[in-house]
Amino acid sequence: MKFDNILAERSHKVIYRDGDLVAKVFDESFPKSDVLNEALNQARVEETGLNIPKLEEVTKLDGKWAIVSEYIEGKTLKQLMDENPDKLDEYLELFVSIQMDILSKKCPLLKRLKDKMQDKISQTDLDATTRYELHTRLAAMKKHAKVCHGDFTPDNVIITPDGTPYILDWSHATQGNGAADAARTYLTFCLGGQKALGEKYLNLFCKKTDTARQYVNEWLPIVAASQSVKGKPEERDFLLSWVNVCDWQ
Repeated sequence: MKFDNILAERSHKVIYRDGDLVAKVFDESFPKSDVLNEALNQARVEETGLNIPKLEEVTKLDGKWAIVSEYIEGKTLKQLMDENPDKLDEYLELFVSIQMDILSKKCPLLKRLKDKMQDKISQTDLDATTRYELHTRLAAMKKHAKVCHGDFTPDNVIITPDGTPYILDWSHATQGNGAADAARTYLTFCLGGQKALGEKYLNLFCKKTDTARQYVNEWLPIVAASQSVKGKPEERDFLLSWVNVCDWQ
């Protein structure tokens, strides 16, 4: 592949396009196990029938691990929202509908969301009492086996010229409770300084899925604590400010 057409640069990775292919190239510090797990997640989710870029190969390019997938032509939902603010409600409806489609799928071989979050809570430097409360709350949450994206944002949805949506980036995919996935999306809006949009999103999600807002609120401390482990340093204090179990009854 050629390395002269950069689509995006992220922490520890660069995404290149070469014709009909896209290569996500990871730097040397990125764990090989995480690369292989992301590729496996993508392959497994592809089998559910969701519109996602097809995995072509996992390889090494210039000594760096890379995941090669098909290139999807189009604009991200975030780009469309930014370019057409008058259509924000329409795009938000589409965004939630796509998330509901994801949550309608089952993928039994994905890691369980509860197991992943139990591990993440244990890795935080929160005090033992707070960790105990979070572990206890998580254990009490209803067990579901829905496909959860884990980072469902408008940046990770591409709309093709014919209007077909494709969902990108399955590195955080699990099977579990859809309310946790909604809480993750809400927190991402808040982290981006878009709390009002986050509120609008979450109210719409709760309405369309017939989910009590209070139930999603119960997930917020759990999801925030989990996300704080690998979150950006500048996001950590914000996320941990949500980890007050008593405030979200």
